Amino acid sequence: MRLHDLKPAPGSRTAPKRVGRGIGSGLGKTSGRGQKGQKSRSGGNVRRGFEGGQMPLFQRLPKRGFHNRFRRSWAVVNVESLNSFDDGSAISPQMLMDKGLVKNLKDGLKILGKGDLSKKLTVQANSFSAQAVEKIENAGGRTEVI
Repeated sequence: MRLHDLKPAPGSRTAPKRVGRGIGSGLGKTSGRGQKGQKSRSGGNVRRGFEGGQMPLFQRLPKRGFHNRFRRSWAVVNVESLNSFDDGSAISPQMLMDKGLVKNLKDGLKILGKGDLSKKLTVQANSFSAQAVEKIENAGGRTEVI
């Protein structure tokens, strides 16, 4: 095969329909739009979901659900993953991001109580679960709400 042998695949390139070019073309007079009616007019067509004036399905079905605009979305970290830090260090949300434990802080950081903590740490976060506070303080650490 050479460059001058290349051709588009059969049927992939078709000439556009030339409408309104006389009766002999088969697409003269009404140009393939049929006779009268909404679809034969210029710009005439029905919108999505239109059912000829009957109440459309999307309006017949009841509305459901609710989206709370004030809901806060937390970035969560469990107590067990704090063991990767050195003993006695102060942990901030930025440190957790740098270490890769949190990708996006969202509306704030919340520490949850899953797992055990074996190191004495000072943890700064926007919120703590009761179990997390208990485990951090039992390990000899402190919690700070920021």
